[in-house]
Order: sequence, then C-alpha cells, then structure tokens
Amino acid sequence: MSKKICTILLVGLVAFLAFITQAITTSAESGTQLIRIGVVPSTDSVSIGSGHDFTITNKDTGEIIYNGEGDEVSIELSSTSTIETNYRLQTAWTSDETRMLDWKNRAEAAGHETYIEDYNGGWRLLIGKFPENAGWGEREAFRQQMIAEGFAGNDSYWRLITISSGESEMRLVADGFDEIIPAAVQISSENGLIKINGKQYRGIGEVGFNSNGTLAGINELPLEEYLYGVVPLELPPAPYDELEAQKSQAVAARTYAISGLGKRSSDGYDLLPTTSDQVYGGYDAEHPISTQAVHETEGVVATYNGDLISAVYHSTSGGITSNNEDVWSSGPIPYLRSVPVSERVMSADKEEGRNSQRINRMIEFEKEWSRYYRWSHEWTNEEMSQVVSDHFSVEVNEVHEINALNYSNGRVIEIEFVTDNGTFYEYKDQIRWALKYINDNGSQSVLRSTFFQIEPIIDEETDTVTGFVAEGGGWGHGVGMSQVGAMGMAVYGYSYEEILKHFYTGIELEERY
Repeated sequence: MSKKICTILLVGLVAFLAFITQAITTSAESGTQLIRIGVVPSTDSVSIGSGHDFTITNKDTGEIIYNGEGDEVSIELSSTSTIETNYRLQTAWTSDETRMLDWKNRAEAAGHETYIEDYNGGWRLLIGKFPENAGWGEREAFRQQMIAEGFAGNDSYWRLITISSGESEMRLVADGFDEIIPAAVQISSENGLIKINGKQYRGIGEVGFNSNGTLAGINELPLEEYLYGVVPLELPPAPYDELEAQKSQAVAARTYAISGLGKRSSDGYDLLPTTSDQVYGGYDAEHPISTQAVHETEGVVATYNGDLISAVYHSTSGGITSNNEDVWSSGPIPYLRSVPVSERVMSADKEEGRNSQRINRMIEFEKEWSRYYRWSHEWTNEEMSQVVSDHFSVEVNEVHEINALNYSNGRVIEIEFVTDNGTFYEYKDQIRWALKYINDNGSQSVLRSTFFQIEPIIDEETDTVTGFVAEGGGWGHGVGMSQVGAMGMAVYGYSYEEILKHFYTGIELEERY
C-alpha cells in the first residue's frame, strides 16, 4: 500500500473518529440530557406504580424485583435509626475545599459542633446544634458569639436540619409480596408513564436514600420533557397564554435546570419540584401552549460572558425588580440588576382643532395582569404579637413598634420589632417570614413581598395603637424576571428574546443543543 493511500486512510479515520466524538458530545448535550427531580424529597413510605404494565428493578444490578399491572406498591423505610431535628446556624457556602476544611477544623478546635452539607458543587457550612424548641434569644446569643469569633457573618441564619443515624433499609410491600430491598429501586412502564405517590410522570421512577437517611422518591427523565411539567405551573397558560411569554419562561426554566444539574446530588437528585427550585407537576400538569413554547425554544439558554446565568424569576415585582444583593446574602451579580417593569412611551393627541402633540405616557406591564400588583394586609395587636412570637421563638405579649430601617429600590432590607420582651431584627427576604399575614383560613402565610411600607393603626378616639397595616405590591423575591411582567410585555408585542434581555441585564441567548 502506498504512503499516499495510507495518509488518505489515516486522515479519513481521524475525520471519522472526530465525527463520532462530536455525535456523542452532541447527544450528551442535547435534549436527551437526563435530570433527576426529588418529587418526594424525604419520607418513610412512598408508593410507586403505573396505569399500565410496569417493572421494578434493582438499580445497581438491573435484576427484576417485581412486575405489576395497573396498580401501585409501597416502598417503606425499615429502620433501627434515630431521626433527630435540630437548629443549625448556616454561615456560608463555599466551593473551596481548603477553606471548608480550615473553617471546620478551627470551629471544632474552638469546641463548636459543625455540619457540612454538600450543595451545588460545593459545601454549606453550618455550626452549632440546638433543639427544635430552643428560643430565639438563646440562638441569637450563639449567633452573635459566632460572628464575634469569626465563624459566621451578619447574614448567617438558622435552619432546621433532620438527620437519621443508624442502619436503614427498604422494604417493598405489595399483595402477596414483602421483601427487604438491598439497594435503590427503579420503576419503568410499558407506556413511559409511571406514578409516584399517585402522580403521573414521564420517564422512570426511583426510590432511594437521601443524605439524611430517609427515603426519596425521584423522577428521572429527559430535561426537555421535564420542562413540559414546569412551564405551565410556573406561568399558567390560563390566563397567561401569550406564546412569547411562555417561551421566555421556557428559556429561563431551561437555563435554571441545566445550571442546577448536580445541585442536590448528595440527596440523589438534582432539583426539588417546589419554589425552592422550580415548580414541577409532571405529566398531568402539561399544557399544549407550554409544550409548544418548549419545542420552539429547544436548547436555548441565557448566558453572561459565555456562562449560564442564574435564571431566577418571580411572579410579580410591583413595578420594579430588585438587585440580588438586596434580597439574598450574596455579592452583586451584573445581570440581576433592578429594572422597571414599565415603559414610557410617546403618543399623539389627535383631538380635533388642535395640532398633533406628543404625550408622555407610562405603560405598566404588570398592572392589568396581576391581582397582587398592589395589596394591603392588616394585623390586630394580638395577631402581630403571635406572628412575632412564632418567628423569633419568644413570648411576646405586645408589639410596641415596627420600623423599616432601610430600603433599596422600594424594598425593605432591614426591619425592627420593638416588643415588651426585647427588640428583634430581620433582614432582606427573611422579612417576609417575620411578617406573616393572617389569611382567609385564619392561618399564617408568608408576606407576598418586601416591597411595602408598614404603619401602626391608631384609634382616633383613644389615640392608641390597635394594630398594624402594610401597603405593598408584588409577589415573590423580586429578583430576575417578573413572570407577569413577561406576559404584559408579550401583549405589547415584545419577543421572548427582548423580554429576557430586559429582565436579565447584558445577557445573550445561545443554542446549547
């Protein structure tokens, strides 16, 4: 064989291998990318099944454990473990292993209990351990001590963490069947639809252990099919049926999902199906308009300097969105800047007998589409005392004053509660949890936003405070895209590209697959 022929063959082989490599890479990056959702994140019993023939297998070996037909079986936690819930102070998140280990070693050397939680490619750093009934005063004193010792910052906050210790195993229980399962199980069905706790999902189902030793029910499916069950719940097609708005929601949700792959890997899944990540309802939540929006934007994501953005969004801003650092404990992010959810336009006055004049007019993109554009909530003295008592875990009989100490872009970022049992403070988005309002059912609900002003209600005859009233607007944290604002912009003729670039400053849209 001549040297020339060998060279041609070698070049051809290299080209072929490059093609195969590209094909594999493209497939891995395409809509066939799988995502895992913890649809039941923590439980001691979960049901799985299907409306059609289904098979349950051992995840590790692929061995068939059970065959079913149109029914459901139960996976139960069979455990000798102890489940314990405690308050732990979250101090920071870091992706630097050296920093994490240094913090851990220093804290433990100082005699403090630590807890490291895998999260989003890094670690959450938590310190201390207090029982569920520990009072706010006791916990706040510890928090201030940790700040003084350099183990926490002013943005540290308390979380309830549940941990299971000891040996745990699973049992599969069905009619005439009761066996211990040595590993996680997966369920697949004849028609591609499975059930987890009675809800239908595309793809496969899985039951395994989470990081706390309890069971997790997981739905694994192609990422694009996951979006079918996200978009209609995050931006309901009735009444928000504008296709360009649905597309903007699809791109934001896709960007969030891809950037969140592995976010909660320590628990066996990527994302939660709630507002902690994105609301996901599975197969039964799907809607034709939303599915069309997903199809017509397939693979499109939002980037900043070539990297996926943190595509956070909220229901209604109240007229202006927020800077991320005014809501969360994080540094300023250049694409998460405060922007108005409105437009000033010039229109011609064509009144007969006058020359045409230009009139300055403001178009509000949310006002006509959200019942929460403006709202008002009132508390009696007794209700406010209960709200403050519950939030700070103290006994408050009377709230004397509530003072919003700092604002940014109309949002409260520091608030003060002056009571008969001390003065308490809350910051940024946690203010919504400190000011729960009494809903129509008589229970407490998180305040819709931090875009508000609060004043005492004064009885004119006795000149005494009888309660408090908050006048505000918007629903949600206020950062990133306003979903209702996207709807309003679509009604006024904006494309999904224009909508996204309005809410996320300086971004680009790219087709990743």
